[in-house]
Amino acid sequence: MVTRPLLVFDGDCGFCTTSVRFAERYVRPRCAIVPWQFTDLEPLGVTQERAEYEVLWVTPAGTVYGGAQAVAKALLSARGAWPVLGAVLTLPPVRWVAHGVYRLIADNRHRLPGGTAACAVPGRRPHTS
Repeated sequence: MVTRPLLVFDGDCGFCTTSVRFAERYVRPRCAIVPWQFTDLEPLGVTQERAEYEVLWVTPAGTVYGGAQAVAKALLSARGAWPVLGAVLTLPPVRWVAHGVYRLIADNRHRLPGGTAACAVPGRRPHTS
């Protein structure tokens, strides 16, 4: 049972881990942050395929947001000016652009600083809930 929001990321990916460490230090979202490799995904209603595909925000009620919307939720949970950016990321057409930018980054994270071959996203599209 999730008692507070949970941010689930790919702990095998150097780029993802670096991004999460930045968020922990500067954004400070009010949530637990865990790599999917050390998380029991089934009770969260999340498949391994989806966890490999995108960062996830899981609410205590069990709602799962992925990709750019998970990032927006993390920003909304923070203090300072971060929630403003999170709110902007939820608005159309910014939401659509954010999704495209997120996919571009996620699909190429193995090429980015800190990325390794382990960062490559599998070629499958996840089942979203």
